[in-house]
Amino acid sequence: MQRWRGYEAAPGGWGRSVVTIGVFDGVHKGHQATIGHAVARARELGVKSVVVTFDPHPAEVVRPGSHPAVLTEPARKAELIEALGADVLCVVPFTPEFSRLPAEAFVHDILVEHLHATLVVVGDNFRFGHRAAGDVALLERLGRTFGFAVEGAPLVAEAGTVFSSTYIRSCVDAGDVRAAAAALGRPHRVEGVVVRGDQRGRELGYPTANLLTHRYAAVPADGVYAARLVRRGGDPLAAAVSIGTNPTFSGRERRVEAYALDFSGDLYGERLALDFVAHLREQRTYDAIEPLVAQIAEDVERTRRAVS
Repeated sequence: MQRWRGYEAAPGGWGRSVVTIGVFDGVHKGHQATIGHAVARARELGVKSVVVTFDPHPAEVVRPGSHPAVLTEPARKAELIEALGADVLCVVPFTPEFSRLPAEAFVHDILVEHLHATLVVVGDNFRFGHRAAGDVALLERLGRTFGFAVEGAPLVAEAGTVFSSTYIRSCVDAGDVRAAAAALGRPHRVEGVVVRGDQRGRELGYPTANLLTHRYAAVPADGVYAARLVRRGGDPLAAAVSIGTNPTFSGRERRVEAYALDFSGDLYGERLALDFVAHLREQRTYDAIEPLVAQIAEDVERTRRAVS
């Protein structure tokens, strides 16, 4: 898959293409259906498929400080889109200037002049241009003017629930990682670099990897979880994950700490990922160390059963 920074990176002589556009945070089942449809149609037509997305999230530019929690970091999002078979991932820098581009100019500059779209595939709720003034109906009218077709990809739902990034963020925020996984089509992932913590876990016999996550990462609600710890080039490890402020030790800083089962190596400085499998319990405060250690032992066994 080719990766372009900006639509201006389209090479000279670029032929016709099938284009789909969206933020695609999470690359959830709905996004997969939209991108998959674009890829399939491009193959049918014998042209390249282009996925256009944006960085940073448009909300951060349009409403500074309102950045939604990020479900997939840029590198992970690119991997997931590549796995769907896209030929090109075009990441458009979403700047204040770009946000003011009128809907008609958005279509002419991106879809017509640079990407030479023969077909545009978008979700039913697609909006574009300054103040999100453009909708699918306008896109279809402009398509008739400029010579490209438009196909809408219906929203994906199960049991009456429409899968969207907003819905998945609400699941993660509530600690319902199973519901999030059902909408994503895979476990929700949080990534970070292992940094040194208070080393209390080591003193208790359960050394943990303290993950420094991205400031906007969609971290599940405080609690204890079963997860898979993914290392670069290594097999996934079962991990019991604690998220919260360590109330037993009067902690104040919210942390993500993972105890990798049956592992004794050094993880400091590594970039890891945690794929959340199940919520085990809420955070609790213990009056003594012994009941805390007993609870951790139970968490470990429950993790082993959940991840196996």
